[in-house]
Amino acid sequence: MSETQGSDRNLSRRRWYIGAIYGLQAMMGAALAIPAAVYLLFPPKLKKEDHWVETADLAKLTPGTPEEVVFRRDRVDGWKVSSEKASAWVVKKNDAEVIAFSPQCTHLGCAFRWEARTKTFLCPCHTSNFSLDGKVVDGPAPRPLDQYQVKIEGTKVLLGPIRVSPEA
Repeated sequence: MSETQGSDRNLSRRRWYIGAIYGLQAMMGAALAIPAAVYLLFPPKLKKEDHWVETADLAKLTPGTPEEVVFRRDRVDGWKVSSEKASAWVVKKNDAEVIAFSPQCTHLGCAFRWEARTKTFLCPCHTSNFSLDGKVVDGPAPRPLDQYQVKIEGTKVLLGPIRVSPEA
């Protein structure tokens, strides 16, 4: 009888170890599956398409002269929201109309500058020139400058998302 009791004790010990191993495997599987399920079932925050940033005072802008303005905007990347510094070239046409250009050349993304002498935007990387309204004057740039959506509220100039210019 002592042999059967010993084998029952070994059998119950074996069952306990198997149960413990299966329990640990289930806990490890849950530790991996729960974050994956949250990622798949709960989508990240959606970008706010109607996000406007105050950038300049309309009264301080000189008509027909581009001015580079620097501003801060929030960028949504999945669940993370970060504040970043951005810039734009703002041109006041008159008291009711303002255009704002993204600061990257449409050729390879280099930062361009305003050349007052020639009255054009000049990209120093490959010498693309753009007119005051953003159209390509000469150089390898394939299309006009990209523009921000612009809204005027009182004397405040608000910039929205960038509109990519169509191919020339």
